[in-house]
Parts: sequence; C-alpha cells; structure tokens
Amino acid sequence: MPPTSKKSKLFRVYSWNVNGLRAASTKGFTEWLEGCKGEVVGLQETRVRPEQLEPSLLSPKGWHADYVAAERSGYSGVGLLARNRWTTLQTSLGVEEFDVEGRVQIAQFGRLWVVNGYFPNGSGKERDNGRVPFKLAFYRKVFEVLEPLRAGGGRVLVMGDFNTAHREIDLARPKQNEKTSGFLPEEREELDRWVRAGWADTFRRFEPGPGHYTWWSQRFGVREKNIGWRIDYVLASEGAMGFVRGAGIQAEVKGSDHCPIWVDLDPGVLEA
Repeated sequence: MPPTSKKSKLFRVYSWNVNGLRAASTKGFTEWLEGCKGEVVGLQETRVRPEQLEPSLLSPKGWHADYVAAERSGYSGVGLLARNRWTTLQTSLGVEEFDVEGRVQIAQFGRLWVVNGYFPNGSGKERDNGRVPFKLAFYRKVFEVLEPLRAGGGRVLVMGDFNTAHREIDLARPKQNEKTSGFLPEEREELDRWVRAGWADTFRRFEPGPGHYTWWSQRFGVREKNIGWRIDYVLASEGAMGFVRGAGIQAEVKGSDHCPIWVDLDPGVLEA
C-alpha cells in the first residue's frame, strides 16, 4: 500500500442510482449533494435529457457536470459531477446498441480513471430473463475497454449499478432468487471473471458481514425490513486499490430505491 499523502483530506467518490434525477431532486437529492463532501459523484438511471434539467441540476453550484442521455425518452442515462473538472471524458463504448442507451462515462482525474456505469438489467419485456445476453455483452465490452488500463497498472475505479448480486451474502433471500435476473449463475460468473482478473470489490475489503444492501423493492415495508440486494459497487483495479482507505453504503439516505455508496482514496492517487 502506498504511504498516505501529506494531504490530509481524503478523496471521496460516490455512486448513486437515483431512479430518475428529477424525481430524486424532490426527495432530498439536492440537499444530499450539498452536504455529501464528495469530490466525484456518479449518477445512474438519471432518465432525463440535459435540456430537461433545471439549472440547479444541470450545473449545480460548486460542481462540474456532464449528463449522457439514452435515445429513448425517460430511460437509462448517467451523470457525472466533480468538484474539479476531469482531464478527459469518454461517453462511448464504440458499440451502437450500448451507446444509444447512455450507460457509461469514463473520466480521467490526473492519474485516476473513474468509470461511471449503469449496467443493464437482464429482465425482458415479458418479465423473463430475455435481456441477459445483452447485459453480459455490455459487461464484457466494458471489461475489454478497460483491460489495457488495468493490465498496465492504471488506477481505475468502476462504479455504478451493476444489477447483479455477486454472492449469497449480497441479497436477503438468495434461495428464492436463483432463477431471477440479478442472481443468475451466468451473471455472478461475470463478476467472478472481473475479480479473477484483478478487480477488487472495495466494500468487501472493509466489511465481510451480511445485511448490507443498496437496493430494495418499493413494495411497502420491504426497505424497513431490510429485505434488499447489494447490486451497486465500486470495483478497483490493483493500481487503484492501494490508495483506497475506506468504503461504505449510506443505507439511511432515501430519495431512490437505491442508496448512495462511496469509497475514500488517498489523494495521492491523482498524482504521478
């Protein structure tokens, strides 16, 4: 692990599936953003075009902002907020069927790369698992794009809604969901593949215990009973993991069916 930088303030990165940014803004998102003390915030499922946003969301005070919308109205979408502007920003994977859904931002902050991704749900229109092949293809394309960076020792974080619970410990009712998209063997194996390649699940490096979730059904009482799934992650490459000093889940924060997650990094991660 690299020595801690002389700069005392940690570099905090947040990820949050807001399930509609305009809706979240009426449920405390703006107040959360003002008090979050993060340096970078990645949002997923924004479900809005930039021109539809109020100025306070399009360009929040004290933040640089970028939004990527899906071609389909009211669907998908990601947003990136940063205290200090990124050096580069890429919003395409080079595959039209993925790019039209507005699912990724790849930003560089000095030596650190932050990938904000909204990974597809595998459920089809008929509430079957018909979109699982599309979902897995998206996973593999993101992996392929990032592999040269990771393999070269790059400091990379991949954050967002992965729409998959990795282990039985990551959902309240694993047995009942073995045939449900989000906990299928082939979906879990894809996360296994990332881990085998060297990506670290930052949260699990600090918290091995059960009962920690990031998404809950909106059915009455489910969240209160903590019957949830942990499907939001920050994965770190080997080059970045040495700078990670903590990771957590803000389960108490409402405003969406997901809650925010975070990682703290030594600020030296940005430097040469």
